[in-house]
Amino acid sequence: MKRVLMGCLAGFAATVPMTAAMVWLHRRLPHEERYPLPPQEITEEASKGVGLDQHTDAEGQLGLALASHFAFGTAAGGMYGLLDEKIPLPPALRGATYGLAVWAVNYLGLLPAAGLYRSPAQEPRRRKALMITAHLVWGPVLGVLLDRLQARTR
Repeated sequence: MKRVLMGCLAGFAATVPMTAAMVWLHRRLPHEERYPLPPQEITEEASKGVGLDQHTDAEGQLGLALASHFAFGTAAGGMYGLLDEKIPLPPALRGATYGLAVWAVNYLGLLPAAGLYRSPAQEPRRRKALMITAHLVWGPVLGVLLDRLQARTR
């Protein structure tokens, strides 16, 4: 349980630089590619599915997207806490591998299958690169933070 909690903490913290990278990269996209980032689109689709969209305005939806994004980063970090020692790589590389796996499982599989987000094949190249890069920020930060947290408790 301790490993999961430390992973959650590291996952939440790693979502901060990931989000900053997403926003920074999004602002550098060509104007026609600056439509909402995936966390917002995914949250809007999920909200429609449960009727929550009728009870929230645009500001509320954005807040919900940010909360969902951090909740997912936290939960994925918790799962990483269970797996990290099973990946025989240095912490940053271990985290990067996990970050790419999180992107692939969700964007290539679960999200399109659930009808919550389109396949990356339907995204412009720069937007795909933005999201892969964001996960390559999140993963190594997650790996290093969890490693440091674990070292402090030993």
